[in-house]
Amino acid sequence: MPDFNSYSAGTPCWVDLTSPNAEASVAFYESVFGWKGEPEHDDDGNRIYIQFWQGDRIVAGLGGQPPGMEAMPATWNTYICVDDAEAAVAAAQEAGGSVMMPAMGVMDAGHMAILSDPTGAVVSVWQPNEHIGAGVANEPDTWSWNELVTRDVDTAREFYSRVFGWEYDVQDMPMGAYYVIRGGDHGGLGGLMSMAPGMPEQVPNHWAVYFSVSDVAATIEKVKAAGGQVVQEPMEFPGVGHIAIVHDPHGGSFSLMQPASS
Repeated sequence: MPDFNSYSAGTPCWVDLTSPNAEASVAFYESVFGWKGEPEHDDDGNRIYIQFWQGDRIVAGLGGQPPGMEAMPATWNTYICVDDAEAAVAAAQEAGGSVMMPAMGVMDAGHMAILSDPTGAVVSVWQPNEHIGAGVANEPDTWSWNELVTRDVDTAREFYSRVFGWEYDVQDMPMGAYYVIRGGDHGGLGGLMSMAPGMPEQVPNHWAVYFSVSDVAATIEKVKAAGGQVVQEPMEFPGVGHIAIVHDPHGGSFSLMQPASS
């Protein structure tokens, strides 16, 4: 069932893009995925956020770069649902992580915090109120998977187990051991893997975001037509599907996955 009305604690529940050019990013993702970007404003009429919709279901979000970071590339962010954002922050600090933004309320939507795990990968937590997260996922042109890529997967696994209670199943993949986070109805809640050998040092440890598509080749053509670029051409992973890595025009990296059943 791709529609969601709630998420259990410890489950990825939302993704959003931080972009240096919100208008251009809206146009790109509307063109590639057929989404509709709807701005949200504060009481003074200032735009504070943009929600992406697929029909009448919310799928992702977009915010501007914080002051002083306008020159940074766009970044897709992963959010983990929690029952108590402040408790999650405390658990992260105790487990060796760092707090990049303490728990704070986001109007009536919920509470969030931004953390850095001990390997430097950034992840956010979300304590839902009126906004539970994505209303649709795991179907074509929606978010479908989150994956930590890190140079110290053992330290990362221990951290996330302590903070979110995650347990893992290990799969042998062409690039080495792949740790699937147990749970959910779609083969796991996400994954953890080691950074590929030879990856440039400037590539940080990070959480990658995947979007499912029905035809990865056709979607790549849309990416290129809208000003994006292909970083990794589609590769077939038996039993998983075809996966490609692309960048939007502002450097925002995301993966496309055509499931094996498509």
